[in-house]
Amino acid sequence: MTSSPAVLFDIDGTLVDSNYAHVHAWTRAFREAGIPVPAWRTHRSIGMDGGKLLESLTGDADEDRAQHAKELHTQYYEELAPLLEPLPGTRELLAEIEHRGLQVVLATSAPENELSILRDVLGIDDIVSESTSSEDVETAKPEPRIVDIALERAGVPADRAVFVGDSVWDVEASRSAKVDCIGVRSGGISAAELRDAGAVAVYDDPADLLASLDDSPIARLLDRR
Repeated sequence: MTSSPAVLFDIDGTLVDSNYAHVHAWTRAFREAGIPVPAWRTHRSIGMDGGKLLESLTGDADEDRAQHAKELHTQYYEELAPLLEPLPGTRELLAEIEHRGLQVVLATSAPENELSILRDVLGIDDIVSESTSSEDVETAKPEPRIVDIALERAGVPADRAVFVGDSVWDVEASRSAKVDCIGVRSGGISAAELRDAGAVAVYDDPADLLASLDDSPIARLLDRR
């Protein structure tokens, strides 16, 4: 039996308004660990593989201090969990995609503890077909492996899927996996940057994508059910 086409979703900054919580948590963590990192540089790295993020932001810092910063980030992010909310239109968009016979797949590289928080915030486990986490790959976005695994779990080839993400790392990973990527600006990255990275369309947030669903790249999947 052929699986239904799939819409793959990043979560942080795409479905949940969490990017700036990550920036705040990392900023506190770096400061306490004695590693000077401007907040704007941290924001530009959100969505990147965690190991690559640490490598790019901490530079020549002592490995123990970098690891300490990572542990502190986890602590501070979890403290901010009660402030996290789905972005406008998120639940309605996912429900509509599932209603139209497409799979909803969470293709994230978030660690399991963060993924658990995000899934609780979303509250849509009943319509999620498959999901991924950082435990599925050694190196995540912008490497394509997390997208490849999401496709494998959904049981569809690249041309029967679309990826929705908020960062250039999402777009680059999708392009490497030969999956069209829709960009959303809700993570704080401009439409121009997302398009330059290769996004086939860009919307403000899930609500904007829902309002334009019939004219979006997701609509072409409806003909491939």
